Amino acid sequence: MARSREYHDYLIEQLQEHDKAVAYLNAALEESLKGDVESQHLFITALRNVAEAQGGIGNLAKKTGMGRESLYKTLSEKGNPKWHTLVSLMLALGLNLRLA
Repeated sequence: MARSREYHDYLIEQLQEHDKAVAYLNAALEESLKGDVESQHLFITALRNVAEAQGGIGNLAKKTGMGRESLYKTLSEKGNPKWHTLVSLMLALGLNLRLA
């Protein structure tokens, strides 16, 4: 019988597709608007997963001009990114943010 892959590996593979990454980030953003502490960290976690899938944190750091270590801290569970940092990350990942 074939061994099953770990969920994280499967998720990262799926998030390599732009449309799936967008849907994933939109779902995380919607969930994060619930307001409780746990849900507020979901969007940053989702952004970190998409960054990993799209070439890794090091690659994203080069695209944004940010330091790799700084970017790891920003996207950590305790990270608290500034608005301009989020915008830079979104642009580097080829994404945009819209409100409806």
